[in-house]
Amino acid sequence: MAFGNESILLNRKQNIVSALCGRLSLDPKGFLANIDIDVKSLCVKILKSAQKDAPLESNGELMKWIAFADSLPVDPKACFSALNELNEDLIQKSVLLGGGLQPSEADAVVFSAIHSSVIAIPDSDRGKVPHLMRWMDYIQSIEGVGKLFERILIEKVPFEPPVPVTVGKVETESNARKTVQGTKEASSSEADSSSKKTADVKKAASGNEAAVEKKKLPEKVADEKDKELSVSLLKIQIGLIRKAWKHPSADSLLVEEIDVGETKLRQVVSGLAKYFSPDDLTNRRVALITNVKPGKLRDVMSEGLVLCASNEDHTIVEPLIVPEGAKVGECVSFSGHEGKPEDVLNPKKKQLDKITPNLYTDDKGVATFKGSPFMTSGGPCSSSIPKASIK
Repeated sequence: MAFGNESILLNRKQNIVSALCGRLSLDPKGFLANIDIDVKSLCVKILKSAQKDAPLESNGELMKWIAFADSLPVDPKACFSALNELNEDLIQKSVLLGGGLQPSEADAVVFSAIHSSVIAIPDSDRGKVPHLMRWMDYIQSIEGVGKLFERILIEKVPFEPPVPVTVGKVETESNARKTVQGTKEASSSEADSSSKKTADVKKAASGNEAAVEKKKLPEKVADEKDKELSVSLLKIQIGLIRKAWKHPSADSLLVEEIDVGETKLRQVVSGLAKYFSPDDLTNRRVALITNVKPGKLRDVMSEGLVLCASNEDHTIVEPLIVPEGAKVGECVSFSGHEGKPEDVLNPKKKQLDKITPNLYTDDKGVATFKGSPFMTSGGPCSSSIPKASIK
């Protein structure tokens, strides 16, 4: 058993060396030749080789995750317990450090340390650590270290968009038919018995028709109101941020050039400077509304609106996560809410203000409009923040 444990620990350290050296563009051979030291010392040695003067020991958060990798149990049951704690820590995170979307050395170390343990988790237990599995899938998809390891196949939850309920309409039509049929029968009966009664029935029928017309009017108004609030008015497209920089005169704003498949890149101003650096957003795919009226934000032209999810107190904000396989320029669709988007939204009608309260993520982080997912050719858009507002 002891030999088996040593073999597992040796394999972990080899994985960590490969991943960390790969991320830092270092030759792993020298470190693999001297691998009989503990994980913490090994990581510090590699990191200092890349950044000689960096005070690594003072970076508490990074050292915390290196210590996690160092202390990861070999016993499967104890290891799963540690992975469950990591799962809880990842509930509102996309990456381990920084609160943004850009992986760090901490992600590389932890991913490589736990990879063999995670890939061995049976399907029946993977549902117990959904945030861990989401993070593993995210790192292996966007981070270079993922290419060094066997890909973990993540079973995607199938999405079945809610079917519009039409029972009420059928019942209304059925009742209307019964009412008309009953009226006709009553009219026929009364006509046979008395001309006076026939006249009364006609008068009553006329009154009923007037009542029906009065009832129909509010229904028509309601239909027009629903149309006004439909997400189909928005043109939401998948874009790729080619370049991002700080706004020249507003510390809270960033400016991005976004490719949405047009001949010209769109310039968009976003209030993300508090949460992301320009480098975090560069080459990131986003979902953005492209039919908002162009306008200047602090003297810089903006031609779109990047959709972001945020928690209740707005301390965590992130652009929606676009699934792998979604194509740049394609439009997001919503089952049950088909329609032609406006050429340009009219600010005076406040259409966007009326629609965005119905944009939110569900308890699994899937982006929705009234429960209908933001669908692309690669699947639904999502967020690492469950039950978040989107705007």
